[in-house]
Amino acid sequence: MQGGARIRAIFAVSLSVLLSVLDYAVANVALPTIGRDIHASASSSIWVVNAYQLASVVSLLPLAALGNRLGQARICRFGLGLFVFASLLCAASRTLPELASARALQGFGGACIMSVNAALLRFIYPANRLGRGIALNGSVIGAAVALGPTVAAGVLSVAGWQWLFLINLPLGGAALLASASLPRTPPRTGRFDTPSAALLALAFGTLIIGGDSFAHGDAVLLSLVFVAVGVVSLVTLLRRQLGHSEPMLPVDLLALPAFRVAFLTGLLAFIASNFFLISMPFNLETVLHRSPVMTGLLITPWPAGTVLMAPLVGRLADRYPAGLLSSIGVAVAGCGFLALRLLPPHPGDFDIMWRICLAGIGFGLFQPPNNRAMLVTVPMARTAGASGMISVARLLGQTLGAMLVATTLGLVAHGATLLCLSFAAGTAFFAAMVSASRLRRGRAK
Repeated sequence: MQGGARIRAIFAVSLSVLLSVLDYAVANVALPTIGRDIHASASSSIWVVNAYQLASVVSLLPLAALGNRLGQARICRFGLGLFVFASLLCAASRTLPELASARALQGFGGACIMSVNAALLRFIYPANRLGRGIALNGSVIGAAVALGPTVAAGVLSVAGWQWLFLINLPLGGAALLASASLPRTPPRTGRFDTPSAALLALAFGTLIIGGDSFAHGDAVLLSLVFVAVGVVSLVTLLRRQLGHSEPMLPVDLLALPAFRVAFLTGLLAFIASNFFLISMPFNLETVLHRSPVMTGLLITPWPAGTVLMAPLVGRLADRYPAGLLSSIGVAVAGCGFLALRLLPPHPGDFDIMWRICLAGIGFGLFQPPNNRAMLVTVPMARTAGASGMISVARLLGQTLGAMLVATTLGLVAHGATLLCLSFAAGTAFFAAMVSASRLRRGRAK
Protein backbone atom coordinates (compact mmCIF):
# COMPACT_ATOMS: atom_id res chain seq x y z
CA MET A 1 0.00 0.00 0.00
CA GLN A 2 1.17 3.54 -0.70
CA GLY A 3 0.25 7.18 -0.13
CA GLY A 4 -3.28 7.97 0.94
CA ALA A 5 -4.34 4.31 0.98
CA ARG A 6 -1.64 3.52 3.55
CA ILE A 7 -2.62 6.52 5.69
CA ARG A 8 -6.29 5.52 5.71
CA ALA A 9 -5.46 1.91 6.51
CA ILE A 10 -3.12 2.73 9.42
CA PHE A 11 -5.74 5.14 10.77
CA ALA A 12 -8.28 2.32 10.79
CA VAL A 13 -5.90 -0.09 12.52
CA SER A 14 -4.84 2.53 15.06
CA LEU A 15 -8.39 3.54 15.93
CA SER A 16 -9.38 -0.11 16.43
CA VAL A 17 -6.44 -0.70 18.75
CA LEU A 18 -7.16 2.56 20.56
CA LEU A 19 -10.63 1.32 21.42
CA SER A 20 -9.52 -1.96 22.99
CA VAL A 21 -6.49 -0.59 24.83
CA LEU A 22 -8.26 2.50 26.19
CA ASP A 23 -10.89 0.31 27.80
CA TYR A 24 -8.26 -1.93 29.41
CA ALA A 25 -6.39 1.07 30.82
CA VAL A 26 -9.55 2.69 32.16
CA ALA A 27 -10.69 -0.51 33.90
CA ASN A 28 -7.29 -0.98 35.56
CA VAL A 29 -7.30 2.48 37.11
CA ALA A 30 -10.95 2.20 38.22
CA LEU A 31 -10.56 -1.21 39.92
CA PRO A 32 -10.68 0.08 43.51
CA THR A 33 -13.77 2.20 42.75
CA ILE A 34 -15.56 -0.62 40.91
CA GLY A 35 -14.71 -3.11 43.67
CA ARG A 36 -16.20 -0.88 46.37
CA ASP A 37 -19.37 -0.23 44.37
CA ILE A 38 -20.10 -3.90 43.62
CA HIS A 39 -18.96 -5.01 47.11
CA ALA A 40 -16.01 -7.11 45.93
CA SER A 41 -12.70 -7.54 47.76
CA ALA A 42 -9.47 -6.20 46.32
CA SER A 43 -8.26 -9.65 45.25
CA SER A 44 -11.68 -10.68 43.84
CA SER A 45 -12.18 -7.42 41.92
CA ILE A 46 -9.12 -8.28 39.82
CA TRP A 47 -11.49 -10.63 37.95
CA VAL A 48 -12.70 -7.49 36.17
CA VAL A 49 -9.26 -7.58 34.53
CA ASN A 50 -8.74 -11.35 34.53
CA ALA A 51 -12.02 -12.15 32.75
CA TYR A 52 -11.05 -9.85 29.88
CA GLN A 53 -7.55 -11.31 29.73
CA LEU A 54 -8.71 -14.92 29.97
CA ALA A 55 -11.15 -14.57 27.07
CA SER A 56 -8.49 -12.82 25.01
CA VAL A 57 -5.76 -15.38 25.67
CA VAL A 58 -7.88 -18.46 24.86
CA SER A 59 -9.21 -16.97 21.60
CA LEU A 60 -6.24 -15.04 20.16
CA LEU A 61 -4.54 -17.83 18.22
CA PRO A 62 -7.76 -19.43 16.87
CA LEU A 63 -8.84 -15.98 15.70
CA ALA A 64 -5.45 -15.38 14.06
CA ALA A 65 -5.88 -18.68 12.19
CA LEU A 66 -9.45 -17.76 11.28
CA GLY A 67 -8.19 -14.43 9.98
CA ASN A 68 -5.95 -16.34 7.56
CA ARG A 69 -9.00 -17.97 6.04
CA LEU A 70 -11.64 -15.23 6.22
CA GLY A 71 -9.36 -12.21 5.94
CA GLN A 72 -7.87 -10.13 8.75
CA ALA A 73 -10.03 -7.09 7.98
CA ARG A 74 -13.25 -9.09 8.36
CA ILE A 75 -12.17 -10.44 11.76
CA CYS A 76 -11.27 -6.93 12.90
CA ARG A 77 -14.69 -5.55 11.92
CA PHE A 78 -16.53 -8.36 13.72
CA GLY A 79 -14.46 -7.71 16.85
CA LEU A 80 -15.32 -4.03 16.79
CA GLY A 81 -19.03 -4.70 16.71
CA LEU A 82 -18.83 -7.28 19.49
CA PHE A 83 -16.69 -4.99 21.63
CA VAL A 84 -19.26 -2.19 21.46
CA PHE A 85 -22.12 -4.53 22.36
CA ALA A 86 -20.18 -5.96 25.32
CA SER A 87 -19.44 -2.43 26.54
CA LEU A 88 -23.18 -1.85 26.91
CA LEU A 89 -23.44 -5.04 28.98
CA CYS A 90 -20.55 -3.89 31.20
CA ALA A 91 -22.31 -0.60 31.91
CA ALA A 92 -25.52 -2.46 32.81
CA SER A 93 -23.79 -4.87 35.22
CA ARG A 94 -24.52 -4.66 38.94
CA THR A 95 -22.59 -7.61 40.40
CA LEU A 96 -19.10 -9.03 39.97
CA PRO A 97 -20.28 -12.17 38.06
CA GLU A 98 -22.32 -9.99 35.67
CA LEU A 99 -19.44 -7.59 35.09
CA ALA A 100 -16.86 -10.36 34.73
CA SER A 101 -19.05 -12.13 32.14
CA ALA A 102 -19.52 -8.94 30.14
CA ARG A 103 -15.79 -8.26 30.33
CA ALA A 104 -15.09 -11.77 29.01
CA LEU A 105 -17.28 -11.06 25.97
CA GLN A 106 -15.51 -7.74 25.59
CA GLY A 107 -12.18 -9.55 25.77
CA PHE A 108 -13.21 -11.80 22.89
CA GLY A 109 -14.02 -8.74 20.81
CA GLY A 110 -10.69 -7.18 21.74
CA ALA A 111 -8.93 -10.42 20.76
CA CYS A 112 -10.48 -10.20 17.30
CA ILE A 113 -8.78 -6.83 16.91
CA MET A 114 -5.44 -7.67 18.47
CA SER A 115 -5.05 -11.10 16.81
CA VAL A 116 -4.84 -9.50 13.36
CA ASN A 117 -3.34 -6.15 14.27
CA ALA A 118 0.33 -6.92 13.57
CA ALA A 119 -0.53 -8.98 10.48
CA LEU A 120 -2.39 -6.01 9.00
CA LEU A 121 0.63 -3.79 9.68
CA ARG A 122 2.89 -6.10 7.71
CA PHE A 123 0.54 -5.83 4.72
CA ILE A 124 0.34 -2.04 5.07
CA TYR A 125 4.09 -1.28 5.40
CA PRO A 126 7.10 -2.49 3.40
CA ALA A 127 9.76 -4.40 5.35
CA ASN A 128 12.20 -1.47 5.47
CA ARG A 129 9.58 0.74 7.16
CA LEU A 130 7.89 -1.87 9.33
CA GLY A 131 9.63 -0.63 12.48
CA ARG A 132 8.14 2.82 11.96
CA GLY A 133 4.70 1.33 11.47
CA ILE A 134 4.99 -0.72 14.64
CA ALA A 135 6.28 2.32 16.55
CA LEU A 136 3.38 4.46 15.26
CA ASN A 137 0.96 1.78 16.34
CA GLY A 138 2.78 1.60 19.66
CA SER A 139 2.40 5.35 20.10
CA VAL A 140 -1.35 4.96 19.58
CA ILE A 141 -1.39 2.23 22.21
CA GLY A 142 0.63 4.50 24.50
CA ALA A 143 -1.73 7.39 23.85
CA ALA A 144 -4.70 5.14 24.68
CA VAL A 145 -3.09 4.07 27.93
CA ALA A 146 -2.20 7.72 28.58
CA LEU A 147 -5.80 8.74 28.06
CA GLY A 148 -7.00 5.90 30.29
CA PRO A 149 -6.00 7.36 33.66
CA THR A 150 -7.02 10.86 32.58
CA VAL A 151 -10.37 9.71 31.22
CA ALA A 152 -10.96 7.55 34.30
CA ALA A 153 -10.13 10.47 36.59
CA GLY A 154 -12.37 12.87 34.67
CA VAL A 155 -15.34 10.51 34.42
CA LEU A 156 -15.15 9.34 38.03
CA SER A 157 -15.11 12.95 39.20
CA VAL A 158 -18.52 13.63 37.66
CA ALA A 159 -20.22 10.25 37.06
CA GLY A 160 -20.30 6.57 37.99
CA TRP A 161 -17.87 3.96 36.70
CA GLN A 162 -20.49 2.68 34.24
CA TRP A 163 -19.71 5.66 32.02
CA LEU A 164 -16.15 4.39 31.64
CA PHE A 165 -17.60 1.67 29.38
CA LEU A 166 -20.21 3.81 27.67
CA ILE A 167 -17.50 6.02 26.15
CA ASN A 168 -16.67 3.04 23.91
CA LEU A 169 -19.87 3.58 21.91
CA PRO A 170 -18.84 6.67 19.89
CA LEU A 171 -15.28 5.36 19.53
CA GLY A 172 -16.55 2.00 18.32
CA GLY A 173 -18.87 3.58 15.78
CA ALA A 174 -16.04 5.68 14.35
CA ALA A 175 -13.72 2.66 14.23
CA LEU A 176 -16.32 0.60 12.35
CA LEU A 177 -16.64 3.34 9.71
CA ALA A 178 -12.87 3.64 9.38
CA SER A 179 -12.43 -0.14 9.04
CA ALA A 180 -13.72 0.05 5.46
CA SER A 181 -10.19 1.22 4.53
CA LEU A 182 -8.42 -1.88 5.87
CA PRO A 183 -6.43 -3.84 3.26
CA ARG A 184 -7.96 -6.97 1.78
CA THR A 185 -5.46 -9.64 2.74
CA PRO A 186 -5.42 -12.78 0.57
CA PRO A 187 -7.53 -15.54 2.18
CA ARG A 188 -5.95 -18.98 2.61
CA THR A 189 -7.50 -22.20 1.45
CA GLY A 190 -8.35 -25.08 3.73
CA ARG A 191 -10.83 -25.76 6.51
CA PHE A 192 -10.66 -24.13 9.90
CA ASP A 193 -9.37 -26.65 12.47
CA THR A 194 -12.24 -26.49 14.95
CA PRO A 195 -11.06 -29.37 17.20
CA SER A 196 -7.63 -27.75 17.60
CA ALA A 197 -9.25 -24.41 18.42
CA ALA A 198 -11.38 -26.09 21.11
CA LEU A 199 -8.37 -27.90 22.56
CA LEU A 200 -6.34 -24.69 22.64
CA ALA A 201 -9.12 -22.75 24.38
CA LEU A 202 -9.61 -25.60 26.88
CA ALA A 203 -5.86 -25.84 27.57
CA PHE A 204 -5.26 -22.13 28.11
CA GLY A 205 -8.55 -21.59 29.93
CA THR A 206 -8.21 -24.41 32.46
CA LEU A 207 -4.53 -23.68 33.12
CA ILE A 208 -5.30 -20.02 33.84
CA ILE A 209 -8.37 -20.80 35.96
CA GLY A 210 -6.44 -23.44 37.89
CA GLY A 211 -3.59 -21.02 38.49
CA ASP A 212 -6.01 -18.33 39.60
CA SER A 213 -7.67 -20.75 42.02
CA PHE A 214 -4.27 -21.36 43.63
CA ALA A 215 -3.71 -17.60 43.70
CA HIS A 216 -6.93 -17.03 45.65
CA GLY A 217 -6.39 -19.99 47.99
CA ASP A 218 -9.42 -21.91 46.71
CA ALA A 219 -9.91 -25.68 46.92
CA VAL A 220 -6.59 -27.31 46.12
CA LEU A 221 -8.17 -30.44 44.64
CA LEU A 222 -10.33 -28.45 42.22
CA SER A 223 -7.32 -26.34 41.21
CA LEU A 224 -5.33 -29.51 40.49
CA VAL A 225 -8.18 -30.85 38.35
CA PHE A 226 -8.18 -27.66 36.25
CA VAL A 227 -4.40 -27.79 35.82
CA ALA A 228 -4.48 -31.50 34.92
CA VAL A 229 -7.18 -30.91 32.29
CA GLY A 230 -5.11 -28.05 30.89
CA VAL A 231 -1.93 -30.12 30.64
CA VAL A 232 -3.71 -33.05 28.97
CA SER A 233 -5.45 -30.71 26.51
CA LEU A 234 -2.17 -28.97 25.67
CA VAL A 235 -0.29 -32.24 25.09
CA THR A 236 -3.16 -33.54 22.94
CA LEU A 237 -3.14 -30.35 20.89
CA LEU A 238 0.62 -30.47 20.32
CA ARG A 239 0.48 -34.13 19.25
CA ARG A 240 -2.45 -33.40 16.93
CA GLN A 241 -0.56 -30.61 15.20
CA LEU A 242 2.80 -32.34 14.77
CA GLY A 243 4.00 -31.87 11.20
CA HIS A 244 1.23 -29.35 10.41
CA SER A 245 2.53 -26.62 8.06
CA GLU A 246 0.60 -23.88 9.90
CA PRO A 247 -0.25 -25.09 13.43
CA MET A 248 -2.84 -23.13 15.35
CA LEU A 249 -0.49 -23.01 18.33
CA PRO A 250 2.66 -22.04 16.42
CA VAL A 251 5.17 -23.39 18.89
CA ASP A 252 7.35 -24.30 15.92
CA LEU A 253 8.14 -20.58 15.63
CA LEU A 254 9.77 -20.83 19.05
CA ALA A 255 12.38 -23.07 17.42
CA LEU A 256 13.68 -19.89 15.76
CA PRO A 257 16.18 -18.54 18.33
CA ALA A 258 15.48 -14.84 17.68
CA PHE A 259 11.71 -15.39 17.86
CA ARG A 260 11.98 -17.46 21.05
CA VAL A 261 14.06 -14.84 22.87
CA ALA A 262 11.77 -12.01 21.74
CA PHE A 263 8.67 -13.94 22.87
CA LEU A 264 10.14 -14.70 26.30
CA THR A 265 11.32 -11.10 26.70
CA GLY A 266 7.84 -9.80 25.90
CA LEU A 267 6.19 -12.26 28.28
CA LEU A 268 8.44 -11.25 31.18
CA ALA A 269 8.15 -7.53 30.44
CA PHE A 270 4.35 -7.65 30.54
CA ILE A 271 4.38 -9.66 33.77
CA ALA A 272 6.52 -6.86 35.23
CA SER A 273 4.27 -4.10 33.87
CA ASN A 274 1.13 -5.68 35.35
CA PHE A 275 2.80 -6.03 38.74
CA PHE A 276 3.05 -2.25 38.54
CA LEU A 277 -0.17 -1.29 36.73
CA ILE A 278 -2.55 -3.33 38.91
CA SER A 279 -0.92 -2.83 42.29
CA MET A 280 -0.10 0.86 41.92
CA PRO A 281 -3.70 2.18 42.08
CA PHE A 282 -4.18 0.26 45.36
CA ASN A 283 -0.85 1.62 46.62
CA LEU A 284 -1.78 5.20 45.75
CA GLU A 285 -5.26 5.02 47.33
CA THR A 286 -4.74 2.82 50.39
CA VAL A 287 -1.09 3.52 51.31
CA LEU A 288 -0.40 7.01 49.97
CA HIS A 289 -4.01 8.23 50.51
CA ARG A 290 -4.65 9.75 47.08
CA SER A 291 -8.19 10.14 45.76
CA PRO A 292 -9.42 8.09 42.77
CA VAL A 293 -9.17 11.18 40.57
CA MET A 294 -5.61 11.93 41.68
CA THR A 295 -4.69 8.26 41.28
CA GLY A 296 -5.64 8.41 37.61
CA LEU A 297 -3.65 11.58 37.07
CA LEU A 298 -0.56 10.26 38.86
CA ILE A 299 -0.43 7.12 36.67
CA THR A 300 -0.70 9.14 33.45
CA PRO A 301 3.11 9.67 33.14
CA TRP A 302 3.54 5.92 32.46
CA PRO A 303 1.83 5.97 29.05
CA ALA A 304 2.93 9.55 28.44
CA GLY A 305 6.52 8.32 28.64
CA THR A 306 5.84 5.62 26.04
CA VAL A 307 4.29 8.22 23.71
CA LEU A 308 7.31 10.49 24.09
CA MET A 309 9.57 7.65 22.94
CA ALA A 310 7.51 6.67 19.89
CA PRO A 311 8.95 9.10 17.28
CA LEU A 312 12.52 8.26 18.26
CA VAL A 313 12.16 4.50 18.66
CA GLY A 314 10.37 4.22 15.30
CA ARG A 315 13.53 5.34 13.52
CA LEU A 316 15.87 3.40 15.80
CA ALA A 317 14.00 0.10 15.43
CA ASP A 318 14.77 -0.11 11.70
CA ARG A 319 18.48 0.69 12.25
CA TYR A 320 19.63 -0.94 15.48
CA PRO A 321 19.24 -4.50 16.82
CA ALA A 322 16.33 -5.36 19.06
CA GLY A 323 18.73 -7.03 21.47
CA LEU A 324 20.28 -3.65 22.21
CA LEU A 325 17.21 -1.38 22.23
CA SER A 326 14.84 -3.73 24.05
CA SER A 327 17.43 -4.62 26.70
CA ILE A 328 18.08 -0.98 27.50
CA GLY A 329 14.37 -0.18 27.48
CA VAL A 330 13.18 -2.91 29.86
CA ALA A 331 16.15 -2.22 32.17
CA VAL A 332 15.17 1.46 32.37
CA ALA A 333 11.59 0.39 33.15
CA GLY A 334 12.97 -1.79 35.95
CA CYS A 335 14.84 1.21 37.35
CA GLY A 336 11.56 3.13 37.40
CA PHE A 337 9.80 0.32 39.29
CA LEU A 338 12.67 0.13 41.77
CA ALA A 339 12.58 3.88 42.29
CA LEU A 340 8.84 3.62 43.08
CA ARG A 341 9.56 0.86 45.58
CA LEU A 342 12.06 3.14 47.32
CA LEU A 343 9.70 6.11 47.63
CA PRO A 344 9.81 7.90 50.98
CA PRO A 345 6.83 7.36 53.35
CA HIS A 346 5.17 10.66 52.43
CA PRO A 347 6.16 11.51 48.84
CA GLY A 348 5.00 14.52 46.90
CA ASP A 349 3.11 14.12 43.65
CA PHE A 350 6.18 15.02 41.56
CA ASP A 351 8.25 12.38 43.38
CA ILE A 352 5.74 9.76 42.22
CA MET A 353 5.25 11.09 38.69
CA TRP A 354 8.87 11.27 37.54
CA ARG A 355 9.46 7.68 38.63
CA ILE A 356 6.38 6.47 36.76
CA CYS A 357 7.44 8.48 33.70
CA LEU A 358 10.91 6.87 33.77
CA ALA A 359 9.31 3.42 33.75
CA GLY A 360 7.05 4.45 30.86
CA ILE A 361 9.97 5.76 28.80
CA GLY A 362 11.79 2.47 29.26
CA PHE A 363 8.75 0.43 28.27
CA GLY A 364 8.25 2.63 25.20
CA LEU A 365 11.82 1.91 24.11
CA PHE A 366 11.47 -1.84 24.71
CA GLN A 367 8.28 -2.76 22.88
CA PRO A 368 8.49 -1.73 19.17
CA PRO A 369 11.94 -3.29 18.50
CA ASN A 370 10.91 -6.50 20.25
CA ASN A 371 7.66 -6.77 18.28
CA ARG A 372 9.49 -6.03 15.04
CA ALA A 373 11.96 -8.82 15.79
CA MET A 374 9.09 -11.30 16.18
CA LEU A 375 7.56 -10.31 12.84
CA VAL A 376 10.62 -10.12 10.59
CA THR A 377 12.14 -13.42 11.72
CA VAL A 378 9.28 -15.51 10.29
CA PRO A 379 8.31 -16.14 6.64
CA MET A 380 5.58 -13.92 5.21
CA ALA A 381 3.20 -16.88 5.09
CA ARG A 382 3.50 -17.25 8.90
CA THR A 383 2.75 -13.57 9.64
CA ALA A 384 -0.66 -14.36 11.16
CA GLY A 385 0.89 -16.86 13.58
CA ALA A 386 3.60 -14.39 14.58
CA SER A 387 0.98 -11.66 15.03
CA GLY A 388 -1.02 -13.93 17.32
CA MET A 389 2.07 -14.85 19.33
CA ILE A 390 2.90 -11.16 19.88
CA SER A 391 -0.51 -10.70 21.46
CA VAL A 392 -0.23 -14.00 23.37
CA ALA A 393 3.04 -12.82 24.93
CA ARG A 394 1.34 -9.58 25.98
CA LEU A 395 -1.94 -11.03 27.25
CA LEU A 396 -0.42 -14.11 28.87
CA GLY A 397 2.12 -11.90 30.62
CA GLN A 398 -0.60 -9.51 31.78
CA THR A 399 -2.78 -12.42 32.98
CA LEU A 400 0.07 -14.07 34.89
CA GLY A 401 0.96 -10.68 36.36
CA ALA A 402 -2.64 -10.15 37.50
CA MET A 403 -2.71 -13.60 39.13
CA LEU A 404 0.54 -12.93 40.97
CA VAL A 405 -0.77 -9.56 42.19
CA ALA A 406 -3.96 -11.25 43.42
CA THR A 407 -1.85 -13.86 45.23
CA THR A 408 0.29 -11.19 46.86
CA LEU A 409 -2.71 -9.08 47.92
CA GLY A 410 -4.41 -12.16 49.34
CA LEU A 411 -1.46 -13.61 51.25
CA VAL A 412 0.45 -10.55 52.45
CA ALA A 413 -1.26 -8.53 55.16
CA HIS A 414 1.01 -5.49 55.20
CA GLY A 415 3.21 -4.05 52.48
CA ALA A 416 1.68 -6.14 49.67
CA THR A 417 1.73 -3.32 47.12
CA LEU A 418 5.37 -2.53 47.88
CA LEU A 419 6.22 -6.20 47.43
CA CYS A 420 4.51 -6.11 44.04
CA LEU A 421 6.76 -3.22 43.00
CA SER A 422 9.80 -5.24 44.08
CA PHE A 423 8.59 -8.13 41.92
CA ALA A 424 8.01 -5.71 39.02
CA ALA A 425 11.60 -4.44 39.20
CA GLY A 426 13.11 -7.91 39.55
CA THR A 427 11.11 -9.34 36.64
CA ALA A 428 12.03 -6.37 34.43
CA PHE A 429 15.73 -6.78 35.13
CA PHE A 430 15.49 -10.50 34.35
CA ALA A 431 13.73 -9.66 31.07
CA ALA A 432 16.61 -7.32 30.21
CA MET A 433 19.07 -10.17 30.74
CA VAL A 434 17.05 -12.48 28.50
CA SER A 435 16.83 -9.81 25.80
CA ALA A 436 20.57 -9.12 25.95
CA SER A 437 21.30 -12.79 25.19
CA ARG A 438 20.51 -11.93 21.56
CA LEU A 439 23.64 -9.77 21.48
CA ARG A 440 25.91 -12.41 22.97
CA ARG A 441 24.72 -15.07 20.53
CA GLY A 442 24.63 -12.86 17.47
CA ARG A 443 20.83 -12.89 17.15
CA ALA A 444 20.24 -9.19 17.60
CA LYS A 445 17.79 -8.53 14.77
